[in-house]
Amino acid sequence: MQEVNKISEDNSEEVVISLRDVHKHYQMGETTVKALRGSSLEVKKGEFISVQGPSGSGKSTLMNMIGCLDTPTSGTVILEDWNIAELGESDLAQLRGKKIGFIFQTFNLINNLTAIENVALPMLFQKKSYEERMKRAKKLLEDVGLGERLQHKPAELSGGQRQRVAIARALSNDPDVLLADEPTGNLDTETGKKVLKKMEELHEEKGKTIVMVTHDPKAADYAERIVNIKDGVVQ
Repeated sequence: MQEVNKISEDNSEEVVISLRDVHKHYQMGETTVKALRGSSLEVKKGEFISVQGPSGSGKSTLMNMIGCLDTPTSGTVILEDWNIAELGESDLAQLRGKKIGFIFQTFNLINNLTAIENVALPMLFQKKSYEERMKRAKKLLEDVGLGERLQHKPAELSGGQRQRVAIARALSNDPDVLLADEPTGNLDTETGKKVLKKMEELHEEKGKTIVMVTHDPKAADYAERIVNIKDGVVQ
């Protein structure tokens, strides 16, 4: 990937993702929806952050910006030293695939693939060999307690098991940052606690940077720092 407009600043090595005065507007017919209105946020290496806010506050849009899934209408989003607005989609996808792992409320597993195939899939796009993909996927599933479920498809797994497959998949390319969007939203209380404990372990023992969007105050308690957003502005 060609280096495009890398940005270097004092202490930049400590900041994984930086949003600077980010605005994001969507056009809905004749109406302009201002989802973000000048939000700024820094995520430092090794942090565990929870993002909270009421419905319509801009949480999902902020998550998309942090995850480099979208580009701002104005303002700057920097992933490590890369200004994402200056990257082509192919380069951005490669950078995102290496640096960020995603955990979704709805798991987003591929139904006709087994657990091990779901976990191995992101490594395919990073051009890892078949043997390397299978070996790492097996190890990751064993790490989340699913060593006996490698060949099970999502429909054959419980909600908690599917979320653990999703966590293993998010870790497949050993990303610097894990983004979790309501990771316990479809789980019962006890299973949700187990998933949060696993994320806490990844943070404390593996040093992973985690940004979690949640509406659950008990889930937010697992984070070191709570970021509130209201009316499209990080408070």
